[in-house]
Amino acid sequence: MSRYQYPYLSAHQTREAEPTAWQMELAAAIEGIFAKGGQSLDELIAGLNGSRVRPPGGGDWTAEKYTALMRELGA
Repeated sequence: MSRYQYPYLSAHQTREAEPTAWQMELAAAIEGIFAKGGQSLDELIAGLNGSRVRPPGGGDWTAEKYTALMRELGA
């Protein structure tokens, strides 16, 4: 008999598909910024602009692009 797993214990319970390579790269960049002490949205945006990860459509990251993407990704 299999053991019951509570659904709320799944770290990815709302994920509909595996993350893309770009999403994984973005996540790593964000984690790196926080690991270096970044705490504010401005610090996050500056860190992303200093990384090799570009927003969809290219160009520089802005607070608006970042928050719109997070909404789209459901984060």
